[in-house]
Amino acid sequence: MTTSLVRPPIETHPQLTDPLLPELLHPSRLLWTPRQLADLTTTVVTELTTSLREVLRFDEDHRWWARLALTDGVELWLLSWLPGQHTKPHDHGGASGSFTVLQGELGEEYRYPGGPIRRRTHTAGEGIGFGAGRAHQVTGLGDQPAASVHAYSPPLVATREYASLADVPPEIPPLPAIVRS
Repeated sequence: MTTSLVRPPIETHPQLTDPLLPELLHPSRLLWTPRQLADLTTTVVTELTTSLREVLRFDEDHRWWARLALTDGVELWLLSWLPGQHTKPHDHGGASGSFTVLQGELGEEYRYPGGPIRRRTHTAGEGIGFGAGRAHQVTGLGDQPAASVHAYSPPLVATREYASLADVPPEIPPLPAIVRS
């Protein structure tokens, strides 16, 4: 007889015990729209602020992050940014995404395939949802630490990095999802 390990429908960070989080994750939803992802990150930032601050860490040597939750349809992350810390230009391999700023200020340069490079500033409480294919680079701005909550669907899709946003190809084929066991 073999024993099979079954992953629970919702995995959550051990420090997040608020019963609202599992309710927000809709484990039967296998694909989230950018709007649904934006609603999720905004609600998590608004309703779970105290719990998020207990998990949050800052690291002077590199950006810090922690996965907050995972289902078959969505993954949720908390990221911190000291002033000047940034990602490399990247896309999310065909996944839709969202982020909402918990504190501080983030700068974002972004581009959809074939489109112009654009810039936005996101401040505490502001969120954005975006579709598959968007490439971006995010940077901590100002002189105060920043933090943000990010969501991606489908989950566990590998990102692709670029030397610059100008190197994003006109058409980006989606990458396959990472298979979990």
